[in-house]
Amino acid sequence: MAVATLKMLTLDSSGASRDAAFWSAVLGWDVAVEGDGYAMLTGPDHALGFGTVPDHRAPGWPNENGTKQFHLDLAVDDLDAAVAECVKLGATLPDEQPGETWRVLLDPSGHPFCLTKAENWG
Repeated sequence: MAVATLKMLTLDSSGASRDAAFWSAVLGWDVAVEGDGYAMLTGPDHALGFGTVPDHRAPGWPNENGTKQFHLDLAVDDLDAAVAECVKLGATLPDEQPGETWRVLLDPSGHPFCLTKAENWG
């Protein structure tokens, strides 16, 4: 029996409203709350929050020291098209990449996230 149920993941951010707009466009989730350094998206089963932190420092990529802590893995049908759309929305595509079936991108606050082909998930 579970002790708790995950309802929301919250990311520290250099711009909560900007990051909420970016992730809303990427995931197709609605911006449910926005204002005073905080924003929240609601998805089908979970929420994604953003809190503006003064002097926010983005985790590095590549990251050999483990200081990025976590990242989001997103399944897409067309990897190249999804990368192009995310970059158009404000993501950055770093030169360092882990292979051919994944792409690491950085959101506007510098959080790494991965796009991978949906077929890889079975």
